[in-house]
Amino acid sequence: MRNNSFLMKHTCWFLYCFLFVLTSCGQPTNTPNDFVAAESPQIPPAIIDSSGTTIQARFKTPAGFHRMPVASNSFADYLRNFPLKPVGTKAKFYNGATKDNIVYDAVIDMDISNKDLQQCADAVMRLRGEYFYSQKAYDKISFLLTNGFKTDYREWMNGNRVIENGNTTSWQKRAGASNTYSDFRNYMEMVFNYASTLSLSKMLHSKSIADIVIGDVFIIGGSPGHAEIVVDVAENTAGKKVFLLAQSYMPAQETQVLKNLMDSQLSPWYSAAISSNVITPQWTFSVDQLKTW
Repeated sequence: MRNNSFLMKHTCWFLYCFLFVLTSCGQPTNTPNDFVAAESPQIPPAIIDSSGTTIQARFKTPAGFHRMPVASNSFADYLRNFPLKPVGTKAKFYNGATKDNIVYDAVIDMDISNKDLQQCADAVMRLRGEYFYSQKAYDKISFLLTNGFKTDYREWMNGNRVIENGNTTSWQKRAGASNTYSDFRNYMEMVFNYASTLSLSKMLHSKSIADIVIGDVFIIGGSPGHAEIVVDVAENTAGKKVFLLAQSYMPAQETQVLKNLMDSQLSPWYSAAISSNVITPQWTFSVDQLKTW
């Protein structure tokens, strides 16, 4: 459970945070050991370029596939070229402990705080927020809290902070106007405290897996809930698509590019030519749980 002095002083926010805990990343429907016991897949060396420092450079497309073009400076371009930590780096939890790389092939080079905050939906929102912040598109940084309150970063920039009064949530002037990167990170941590898979799911719109693009999100909001983001897409001449997925998990941890433990020849890519379930190392989604912004 996430500790926050604000919650200790405000009963209403305690209720929101309790709902958040119920709707954050839950226990896995699949466990790494289940897959390893059945098979110990080896990634074809030709797919991974150990010298690559970004998602696009590290992961080659499967034979016969090519990366789909994306607009320069788009969210898709941002994710495809996101920096990775060196090959073999283990993902860290918020407390400094490391996670064995049974379920992932790479670690996203994006720091996390020493608080148990940046879990699954949070990592998706962090990437979205970081992209808009890098583009100076501050008016587009906005997320829902679990109670439905809309939190625009522009309000935070103007010195306003989220306040509750009984059953009402509102902004109140509490600081001077500022827009440093530290301000942005503090805003995101406030969002992580009070948003969830449930609130993120309500922000997104369902779509067909046949139309999957970079930036789409597989998500189920609830108890338990989980979210994984599509960080690259490729297709072949027949129009079949494959994609890469990234996730954080519970407790808070660095974001990872996932293996495909169900198909060692395709891993870490996943095929979009399915009609039922997307089976990832720590979660199974149905195809109708794909959403977009």
